Amino acid sequence: MSQTIHVVFPCQEGKGPQLIEMLSEALVDTRAFEGCESIEVYSDDSNPDQVVLWEKFAEKANHQAYLKWRMDTGLPELLAPVLAGNLEVTYLDSHDV
Repeated sequence: MSQTIHVVFPCQEGKGPQLIEMLSEALVDTRAFEGCESIEVYSDDSNPDQVVLWEKFAEKANHQAYLKWRMDTGLPELLAPVLAGNLEVTYLDSHDV
């Protein structure tokens, strides 16, 4: 069963659109990463400086390997000028109800 991940990027005031532009390039590599099934980008309707990713990876381990790769290749330094705080990463479990 796929792993669903919810990621929130809290951006500095007015920087949400800049982050979305940066992600449009970076997510090409994400979509090609082993285990990535889908990734969608959203912004909060009432706060465009809060950007949300809705991701699906084959397994949690695939996503964790992806995050490590992003850390090792310098993504935190690239994002630092637009972020207002730490990313919030939540792993969600699906329930058949």
